[in-house]
Amino acid sequence: MVTRVATVAFQGIEAVPVDVQVQIAPGMPAFILVGLPDKAVRESGERVRAALMASGLGLPPKRITINLAPADLPKEGSHYDLPIALALMAALGAIPQDGLDNFLALGELGLDGRLAPVGGVLPAAIAAQAQGKGIICPAETGPEAAWAGEEIDIVAAGTLLALINHLTGHQMQARPRPSRQPRLAGDMPDLADMRGQALARRALEVAASGGHNMLMVGPPGAGKSMLAARLPSILPPLGPRELLDVSMIQSVAGELAGGAISDRRPFRAPHHSASMAALVGGGLKVRPGEVSMAHNGVLFLDELPEFSPSVLDSLRQPLESGEIVIARANARISYPSRFQLIAAMNPCKCGMAGTPGHVCKRGAACATEYQARISGPFLDRIDIRIDLPAVSATEMIAPAGMAESSAMVASRVAAARDRQRSRYADAGHPEITTNAAAGAALIARLVEPDRESQALLLQAAERFSLSARAYHRVLKVARTLADLAGSDNVARPHIAEALGYRLNFGAA
Repeated sequence: MVTRVATVAFQGIEAVPVDVQVQIAPGMPAFILVGLPDKAVRESGERVRAALMASGLGLPPKRITINLAPADLPKEGSHYDLPIALALMAALGAIPQDGLDNFLALGELGLDGRLAPVGGVLPAAIAAQAQGKGIICPAETGPEAAWAGEEIDIVAAGTLLALINHLTGHQMQARPRPSRQPRLAGDMPDLADMRGQALARRALEVAASGGHNMLMVGPPGAGKSMLAARLPSILPPLGPRELLDVSMIQSVAGELAGGAISDRRPFRAPHHSASMAALVGGGLKVRPGEVSMAHNGVLFLDELPEFSPSVLDSLRQPLESGEIVIARANARISYPSRFQLIAAMNPCKCGMAGTPGHVCKRGAACATEYQARISGPFLDRIDIRIDLPAVSATEMIAPAGMAESSAMVASRVAAARDRQRSRYADAGHPEITTNAAAGAALIARLVEPDRESQALLLQAAERFSLSARAYHRVLKVARTLADLAGSDNVARPHIAEALGYRLNFGAA
């Protein structure tokens, strides 16, 4: 007789059904696990055996065969422990098989029978709901599974013994409730802390309003990192669909602490020593990288030229398509990666080029060679480029509270994004919520500058040899500027300001 328990394998954030089949037959004692398991899955035999003994059950001295079907799908991770243990207990008659038919199970087992949390419970719960099943998972991940919907049946137990008691009807487990991380007033840096940099603050507001990529260039201490850290405080909260996508990625990566989700947009700031696999994803188990963890949020790259040129150029695909595709010999995994890139850098290697009274020892080559580490195609995908001068002593001693707070700026950003959301919904594209995410054809159709503005844009395109991508990105920024001004039409001042942002840091 063969007993079965349903579970899943993960391909990106997609949960693929897996059938755990157990057969206990006469023969020489053996514990055989087949179905392309990785090392963590192969080691589950010892964890399951010890957990069953700790729960008062022992395996008979027979030939035990466990098959993870489909056999040609690679199985990775420790979440197969629990479905294997449940299938074994059903085969031994310790729990009823019919009590497992309508459930999908995943979880890691400790040697003492405790259920340890695993990643991917949220996408697994969503997959279970789509199949009309419930889910069995560790207690710590129960609040995470509860976000899949109120109608899904969830059994979240802390130990294998508690799970046995629930399935046999002796001690029922309460259904977990979804958990959300609280929003605490003042727990994010505020723009009111900034001194000076009025032009950079304006550029940051424009970038936040339209979801535009932005590069800040300035000497050390000019406030580049300080500005970037305050961008999340002016961004609107995640919408329902965005929240689900972000939470699924965090779940697969194992970063959904306590099963609590947050409607704050992700802010990721990897160090410049990060490898390509760390930034775009990959590794033996094809984990999501920083670009996917920043989905629907912000990816901040400080000291931009210090990143490996090949690593930076690997961002060109997700910056255009909004997803990252990782190809392997036996798999092709894709993760959503629609993020807003905010970058910062010094103007030269010594950091002080352009500062009054300073002359680089290597002359103009100090800045030219340093900036040349960033490729033209990568730079072409950045909409806003802004120079930050050093903050003067007069600005530093200015009284606190003179600058606008994040709350004031956030209200204007939210209003501009509402205009964009309505515009694209009316045009039949409700999935597009920012100007930066709109395609070139859609922008060309919806953004119609007047004759004077069109003449200015064409003149700049010819004089500075703007690429087709740069041309449409100027239109996107101009449309955002018009949205901030509450204007239905893109006028000459909007085009002029958008060109000013584009043509900083050299011609496009």
